[in-house]
Amino acid sequence: MGLELYLDLLSQPCRSVYIFAKKNGIPFEFKHVPLIKGQHSTEEFGKVNILRKVPALKDADFTLAESIAILLYLARKFKTPDHWYPSDLQKRARVDEYLSWQHMATRLTGTKVFLVKALAPILLEEPLPPAKVDGALEDLNGVLKLFEEKFLQDRPFIVGDEISLADLVAIVELMQPLGAGCDIFEGRPKMAAWRRRVEEAIGRDLFLEAHEPLLKPKDLTTENLPPEVKEKLKQNLLKYLK
Repeated sequence: MGLELYLDLLSQPCRSVYIFAKKNGIPFEFKHVPLIKGQHSTEEFGKVNILRKVPALKDADFTLAESIAILLYLARKFKTPDHWYPSDLQKRARVDEYLSWQHMATRLTGTKVFLVKALAPILLEEPLPPAKVDGALEDLNGVLKLFEEKFLQDRPFIVGDEISLADLVAIVELMQPLGAGCDIFEGRPKMAAWRRRVEEAIGRDLFLEAHEPLLKPKDLTTENLPPEVKEKLKQNLLKYLK
């Protein structure tokens, strides 16, 4: 049995795993787990990942959760080019630094903007109060300032002259607000130029392919969802937005 990746490309971490595997010619079977339909909460998926989260990896009888762990597993197993996760001690430390920071920064704030502007109106069937949206945008703007000043600075990529896992994980997170109509690259020329370099390094066709479900969503609807699934998604969202 070959490598299986359980993904939903509306999810930022899933996109990072998908892009990394595709870019590096890693053969895998794509297993779609649509989050909006609550498929990640099913008993069947729980047999693959008891955490009931995507992405998830299954390699024969070995299973793995969490996107960073999956990316590192793929990099090591398939011996991908060194620039992704450099062997140089200090360069690798810089990649690790960003991957450690992003969870409660770009990941948290970018996700929240997407939820309040795109997903909440669908699940709650009404827009959130403007103060809630403004607060999410303010938090994101603070993180973007730190991203530019600390991690990007005046370098082509986060760790010098070549793309790394840090750039890959960053770009998928920073694209997420665009799915809610919030172009964070507008008015930020340094970040916009970095985005273009990352797209070029990944390959524009692959980049657009991975982000199409976000930028041109077809499945972002609760129509035909069982009432109990919709209610569970709604309660999870409200808990997250507290």
